[in-house]
Amino acid sequence: MTITFQQHVSLQPFNTFGIAASARRYTELQQLSQLPALLAELDGPVLWLGGGSNLLLRDDYPGTVVRILLKGIRLLADEGDSVVIEAAAGENWHDFVCHTLQQGWCGLENLSLIPGTVGASPIQNIGAYGVEVKDCITEVVCADLHHGGAPVTLANADCRFAYRDSVFKQHAGRYLVTAVRFRLSRHAHSKTGYGDIAQQLLAMGISGTPSAQEVSRAVIAIRQSKLPDPAQLGNAGSFFKNPIVDSEQAAALLARFPALPHYPAGEGKVKLAAGWLIDQAGLKGYRDGDAGVHAKQALVLVNYGHASGRQIAALAAKVQATVLARYGVALEAEPIML
Repeated sequence: MTITFQQHVSLQPFNTFGIAASARRYTELQQLSQLPALLAELDGPVLWLGGGSNLLLRDDYPGTVVRILLKGIRLLADEGDSVVIEAAAGENWHDFVCHTLQQGWCGLENLSLIPGTVGASPIQNIGAYGVEVKDCITEVVCADLHHGGAPVTLANADCRFAYRDSVFKQHAGRYLVTAVRFRLSRHAHSKTGYGDIAQQLLAMGISGTPSAQEVSRAVIAIRQSKLPDPAQLGNAGSFFKNPIVDSEQAAALLARFPALPHYPAGEGKVKLAAGWLIDQAGLKGYRDGDAGVHAKQALVLVNYGHASGRQIAALAAKVQATVLARYGVALEAEPIML
């Protein structure tokens, strides 16, 4: 099988920040059967690219960019009250969530409208409104790039899921996610106690126990009201993780800033709201040229048109330095910065 590579391809359409950068070589993986021939042709650094929604390109990429375009959704098991479904890595995440809800399968509704692909979801262990994708994942199907692309299936426990973390990040470059398997329920047990979901449901005229589709609609409405559409304003969603600190530091901060939102994060640990820290540090709506902190959600850095990746990275560093100086809290960036 012959693999075709293009030279010096613009990556601007393939990253949600809309950064003008290019790849030295570029190709696409559309069928899993192409993988052995592709691996044989690779030389130098490789960027396996999904939706480009968790990526900041600071420079042109000096190696090969491979876009993952594997498609397909199939029902693996119907167990009455629940189903096991497999989705290929290149499926659009939000479209996949909508598909599951249309089939009457519940569990992913709180993760509606998160940009990116199915294959990226376990890598980042995406989460929103009290739900993490690990809660529904049974297995992740991969190619082990350290062993010639040999197929391997990792059970949930083998994925070492943590807050915005997984074995796929801990061992970056080893596993290429090709498909993800989920166990979903036919009965809605939606979490509505996080963020503004309950309030949004009431505003939509929904009382009592909402359906999974109604929760999804509420989440979509909330996200659209607070977060910029990458098609209209370049961004990568939440740029910073919510920091986790020990309980002593949290107590000291709460004594100074009683309004600081905080959540239990395991024994002796507390999760703080990064967006609140950035906002109260006076950076919400801050802009330096075309790089800015979004005016409605301080967690989001945006490209107003022609910002370079280095300008966005410099803004991120300014935010981190300001929050550290004011609160003594170190913010960690979510996107991969290349």
